[in-house]
Amino acid sequence: MLTKKEQRLRRSRQTRIRIATQGVARLTVNRTNLHIYASVISGDGTKVLAAASTAEVEIRKDLGASGKGGNVAAAQAIGKRIAEKAKAAGVEKVAFDRAGFAYHGRVKALADAAREAGLQF
Repeated sequence: MLTKKEQRLRRSRQTRIRIATQGVARLTVNRTNLHIYASVISGDGTKVLAAASTAEVEIRKDLGASGKGGNVAAAQAIGKRIAEKAKAAGVEKVAFDRAGFAYHGRVKALADAAREAGLQF
């Protein structure tokens, strides 16, 4: 029997293969109980072009005294920030790689915020 993590990684593998054939930059998301991380990886998968997470000092200041990164508001802030950084790196179009996580809650909030900030996927 597969563990929960193994099931998630199994789901993510097929997505990564499909995105690799497209040859576009991908926006990957990783979430833990405390933080959410997003990075834009080049089309050939060799370079991280932009990264943002709730573990960054300036983001933690914006989140308030608790510094909680495990909520929807934090995910929206990261979505906006990753879109700004990606545009600064010259990336407009990305493929969204949710890494096997359900498109719901924090993952959805991050994606919606990135779209609103001007990333296309």
